[in-house]
Amino acid sequence: MMNGYQQYKTQSINTMTQAEMLILLYDELIKRLTRAEIALKNQDFALFDASVTRSKEIVSYLSSTLNRKYAISKDLDRMYEYFQYQLSRLSAGRKTTIIDELKPLVIELRDTFKQADRLNMQRK
Repeated sequence: MMNGYQQYKTQSINTMTQAEMLILLYDELIKRLTRAEIALKNQDFALFDASVTRSKEIVSYLSSTLNRKYAISKDLDRMYEYFQYQLSRLSAGRKTTIIDELKPLVIELRDTFKQADRLNMQRK
């Protein structure tokens, strides 16, 4: 049964558009920030550290896959640098206020890409 699920998951990822993949990464980042917040409240520092580390990896991946031929890439790169800075502060200080500042920015970016994808699909 797990083999069938794994095949389904792999096929789903392989058939995603770039926009869908980007939105999925933002969703995962939001999920990891939420986990970090809950872990911090429950004083589960192992889960907190793992969630923050995974968040950093996602942001790093987003930054590394930017298509630099577009002007907006420079702005997004700066935003990702800010995210990395905030995640480092979060890791060091373990303060939920940082998550409270960061999560709305990530949600706004995700929603912007969702809207852009919808507009692009309407044009096609």
